[in-house]
Amino acid sequence: MAERLQGRHALLTGAGGGIGLAVAEAFIAEGASCSIVDLAPTPSSAVQALLAAHPQAAAYFGADITRVDRLPALVDNAAARFGTVDVLFNNAAVFDLAPLLEASESSFDRIFAVNVKGMFFVMQAVLAALVAAGKPGSIINLASQAGRRGEALVAHYCASKAAVISYTQSAALAMAPRGIRVNAISPGVVDTPMWAEVDALFAKAEGLAIGEKKRAVGLAVPLGRMGLPADIAGAAVFLASAESAYITAQTINVDGGNVMS
Repeated sequence: MAERLQGRHALLTGAGGGIGLAVAEAFIAEGASCSIVDLAPTPSSAVQALLAAHPQAAAYFGADITRVDRLPALVDNAAARFGTVDVLFNNAAVFDLAPLLEASESSFDRIFAVNVKGMFFVMQAVLAALVAAGKPGSIINLASQAGRRGEALVAHYCASKAAVISYTQSAALAMAPRGIRVNAISPGVVDTPMWAEVDALFAKAEGLAIGEKKRAVGLAVPLGRMGLPADIAGAAVFLASAESAYITAQTINVDGGNVMS
């Protein structure tokens, strides 16, 4: 089962750490070349270590995915290094929460700019390049269990992730005649550095001690723990590989049993 992605070129957004970096590591282990994209102009120390370990298989691109006019150039620059991008791991996202009556326009704009607009136009740029090259490919968008249901404190984020699921379905139908598959992964609660921020926001909103929300959500998962980035990476490798050749327009729950569908 090794090297299931041999010869593939994957572009990964939001890959400076957490889930994105874990998926990049898994893709490289399976033989893919990876263009790692994150907002910072220079790579994080973890990404630097990956680049040093795999100089022929990994490259870093600092980019703001909300700058839609620059996205075709980003995809072209990645292709100049490793060839046409034929796998996209569309992961960049931001989080915020507030009581519904206090949810702000600025929070809405920030969340939708990254989680929806950026996600869609990165996908569009990669798809346009695949169509121009006449190649098949696999698009993997990162949704969330929050996109499956509303949450009182997390209205903007839930709506943004529901949009990811909807765009995944529409893009899959549009691209199916060209042999390009579009799917999504819906993680549950995943233990990444971002959870420190999430936990702090819930602590403030719900009057909890720091760490209490994180412990509670982990215990509430049917499998009894928070997910790990590696749990998401396994699903991403599957969706990027030929093993999922007959799967498109799906959003796969990787959440320890939190959502049943």
